[in-house]
Amino acid sequence: MASTLIRGGMVADGDGGAPRRADVRFADGVITEVADTLAPQPGEAVVDATGLLVTPGFVDVHTHFDGQATWDSQLAPSCWHGVTTVVTGNCGVGFAPVRPGQQGKLIELMEGVEDIPGTALHEGMTWGWETFPQYLDVLGERRWMMDVGTQVPHAAVRAYVMGDRAATEQPTADDIAQMRDIVRDGMKAGALGISTSRMLAHRTSRGEVVPGTLAQEDELEALAGVLKELDTGVFEVVPRGMDGEISVEAHAEIDWMADLARTSGRPLVFSLVQTHTEADRWRVYLERAGQLQAEGVPFYPEVGPRPVGIVFGLQSEFTPFTTRPSFRALEKLPIAERLAELRRPEVRARILAEPNGRYRSQGQQDMHENFANMYRIANPINWEPTRDETMTALAAAAGVDVEAYLYDYLLGDDGQNLILYPYTNYTSGTLNEVHEMLVHPASRLGLGDAGAHCGIACDAGNTTLALAFWTRDRDAGPRIALGTAVRMMTRDTAELYGLCDRGRIAPGYRADLNLIDYERLELLLPHMVWDLPTGARRIMQRARGYVATFVAGERTIADDEATGALPGRLVRGARVVA
Repeated sequence: MASTLIRGGMVADGDGGAPRRADVRFADGVITEVADTLAPQPGEAVVDATGLLVTPGFVDVHTHFDGQATWDSQLAPSCWHGVTTVVTGNCGVGFAPVRPGQQGKLIELMEGVEDIPGTALHEGMTWGWETFPQYLDVLGERRWMMDVGTQVPHAAVRAYVMGDRAATEQPTADDIAQMRDIVRDGMKAGALGISTSRMLAHRTSRGEVVPGTLAQEDELEALAGVLKELDTGVFEVVPRGMDGEISVEAHAEIDWMADLARTSGRPLVFSLVQTHTEADRWRVYLERAGQLQAEGVPFYPEVGPRPVGIVFGLQSEFTPFTTRPSFRALEKLPIAERLAELRRPEVRARILAEPNGRYRSQGQQDMHENFANMYRIANPINWEPTRDETMTALAAAAGVDVEAYLYDYLLGDDGQNLILYPYTNYTSGTLNEVHEMLVHPASRLGLGDAGAHCGIACDAGNTTLALAFWTRDRDAGPRIALGTAVRMMTRDTAELYGLCDRGRIAPGYRADLNLIDYERLELLLPHMVWDLPTGARRIMQRARGYVATFVAGERTIADDEATGALPGRLVRGARVVA
């Protein structure tokens, strides 16, 4: 294949330094030269990057494309945000191993935990495996706009071994031995790690506990021992208490996770957010992570660059009126008919007069009734709204009841208006705490959940947000240096998962690259699309400013649009045994 020369760009090479003017040459999917100036060679394709930021392709280590990867080649929304490698199989859920006839059980797990429509999974997934290595072989035949790696999901392993006992019972010694064998086979076949979740809010679509949630330390230690035996892989964990629903003693939760990291000798990666109920607990996790890393324990908090929240809208899964009978009675109507009904004065009055229905938890009640924690999503998006921009404050300024104000707002713009309810990372009404998490040397960037939470959120654009907001647009507090932000989502995340052939712009590294119009870079308004199998919905959020994305040297994005190229392949881990 002829070489390609990218000339005149400002290169942020993934090592964390300030961007510098440089030229980059690649051939056969690999970077061959980087220098201040390179002369074009005969027959070489030349790309003019003058005025553009050149970065390594972004490596997103927290996605949920486990099912979507079997039918979809784009892997949107990640493809719109400079992402060239994704890691799936997070939070302990996935689709292998699976016993014949039990596929529906794993769909219920994924639908409940990650809010991916079960009908879409039933219709769209092309099953053809039982074991985890067989699942990898199926993925190995697929082609995408980006590379895909995955992890062995603890819930699926437990369900495969323990059957009906998997959710609530403890395993026998033989069960644990079988689980170790499955993890070992998966790692040898190319899994990048194993994952589990202890979060009690994670439930199946039937409301049942997810297998693995109640697992004891000896079981997890046994699985961690497989990583030590093979000297490869990551152990990814969702700790208890990250939903804010229950109080958890932070040091105790840290201690058992640190023990897993010591047992395996491999990176332990865990989700970390600020909750409303224990607003400063995240600092304990960060401080301990720094101490443990100084002691040589590979212990990494995974943090996000924004509040994690629920998007309310007439076409999304929730509004503050969702539990009211008269509102629910209209939910199945097409949006135009629904709007017409909701605009009728007698319908409006009836819905506003009705009490809310019963809630499953305090968190669910807050989500529907805490109007002082609800913010408009408008164009341009304000990523750090102040307290005087809450629904409560806006209604007071307008001199109207807050529920009436909110109701009328949702009907605006032909029912397209949206509201954000941040349930983590915005307790103080600023992103100062998020900034602390992001710049702490112990943390790693993630938690985008691409492919998940289809009807309530879309955080897959975290890479775009990290660049546009954190390095350029933030005015309410400190920013992050551009080179640092690029390193966070390239070299840092790639090396965390052992993907050491990518994440840097240097000779010998993969030609996974972004050419970005940095001044124009923008995360666009989220909107609803109905493009999943069976016409199921999901919230989509695209970007503006990606002039080009290259995956293994092939251009997948040109001026924010897909080129049709599908160079992405399955990424297998370092300990593959033929």
